[in-house]
Amino acid sequence: MKITSKILTGVFLLSASGVFTAQGPAKGTLNWYNGKKGMNTEKAYKKLLKNKTGQTVIVGVIDSGVDIEHEDLQKVIWVNKDEIPNNGIDDDKNGYIDDVHGWNFLGGKDGRNANDAQLEVTRIYARLDKKYAGKDASSIADADKEEFALYTEVKDVVNSKRTEAAMQMKQMAQMVQIMEMLDAKFTKLYGKDYTIKDLKKAAKDPELTQGANAMIQFKEMGIDATQMEKGMEHLSSSVNFHYNKDFTEDRDIIGDDPSDFSDTDYGNNDVEGPDALHGTHCSGIIAAVRNNGLGNNGVADNVQIMVLRAVPNGDERDKDIALAIRYGVDNGAQILSMSFGKGYPGNSAEVIKAIRYAESKGVLLVHAAGNSAKDNDKGGNYPTPQYPSMKSKFTNWLEVGASTRYKKRLAASFSNYGVVNVDVFAPGLEIYSTVPQSEYLSTQGTSMACPMVSGVAALLKSYYPSLTMFEIKDIIKESVKDVSKKKTPLPGGTEKVAFGTLSNTGGIVNVYNAIKLAEERVANKK
Repeated sequence: MKITSKILTGVFLLSASGVFTAQGPAKGTLNWYNGKKGMNTEKAYKKLLKNKTGQTVIVGVIDSGVDIEHEDLQKVIWVNKDEIPNNGIDDDKNGYIDDVHGWNFLGGKDGRNANDAQLEVTRIYARLDKKYAGKDASSIADADKEEFALYTEVKDVVNSKRTEAAMQMKQMAQMVQIMEMLDAKFTKLYGKDYTIKDLKKAAKDPELTQGANAMIQFKEMGIDATQMEKGMEHLSSSVNFHYNKDFTEDRDIIGDDPSDFSDTDYGNNDVEGPDALHGTHCSGIIAAVRNNGLGNNGVADNVQIMVLRAVPNGDERDKDIALAIRYGVDNGAQILSMSFGKGYPGNSAEVIKAIRYAESKGVLLVHAAGNSAKDNDKGGNYPTPQYPSMKSKFTNWLEVGASTRYKKRLAASFSNYGVVNVDVFAPGLEIYSTVPQSEYLSTQGTSMACPMVSGVAALLKSYYPSLTMFEIKDIIKESVKDVSKKKTPLPGGTEKVAFGTLSNTGGIVNVYNAIKLAEERVANKK
């Protein structure tokens, strides 16, 4: 019956990173990110944008896919008017057949879809293992020593992570059985809606003490059997796909050479794919129809969501990301929302080229900082605003950490941070938004904070079209709510630090302030 703190912590961190979701918004959380505790979006609409008309802005969402038929999104999905649907012809000559709503870079020409994938660290291990398997450092030529050191590092990471995931999966399976047994017992005693108060009462009975205390721990962390089972699915993915060096099914389905960036003839137009929860949630944050009585309110109106499916259950391939960026730029996206990242880089040179291309066309890239409670200034989150080969950061990039609605913990406990490489924070905890099948769920992560900022950028571009995306980026940064001197626990720990040490602005994105500053900048242009 012993529930170890390590396993409970692991379950909690899975929950914090967005693996677990709740069925509905907790009290006080519906659209909180648009209110006073969030980004003051509603105040901006009521006070500053009243009676103003905006222009349509296209936002490319590079993600897991989007449910384009969702009741709260179908009106805001981008339509490629130069493409005739389902005629099997590339009508607009852009290289993609029947790309009516975007493109699926994780699909095969036969209509099948890849979903599961390795992590980049596993791909590196698999590639180098062909060269170094069975060798030791003494047999390695001087020219290969650096590469061999990398091989040793990634091999240790992959093997240890896979072993740990397998062990945790067994332990979690036992915990699910225990939880279900205990839940049945306390439901019989107190009814299906039993409370922590009931459990504390039960704990006074020597025969129930152990079980009651275990259930109290679960309830206090907001964890139930369904969430535990989702955690098991996550761990199963780690064992079977993420850290499995022999897994190749994804690219077998897609049929391209992931190392050949000139090979662009792959994918299909199924932009939803088999698991569009993440991308649909992010899209709803940006642009779910406002004030229609359904679900949540998106940050921006006058938005069209271009769907770019390139993020699997695992790490994205740099080729897919580079091509998705180029597709977005070439087909009219002014903002690309990128809620993904990985611990090791793949083909950085090609990703840099794609970002530079977007930069040359004035397209803004908004990227999630990551959910590992780590300092991004020390590396380990890719793509990144500045690669080692670069003298300065990309000028069209915003890196976003996750904030909360709580004064005592402004920075979400899972959020990455960095006074150099993270620009701003935005709401990323308890975010209720759209998910497939016209449903809505609450979840959390810097993945949610990123589309908040993408929505703000789209809102500014819509109502102030004369501003360039570079100017809008600067406005977003300069207009943050300054909380730099406020103390917050350092993500991943308990030590309190000044919020200003977590990003280079020291603030939380604020729509009201941004609109006021945009008004000033436009007036000064005249």
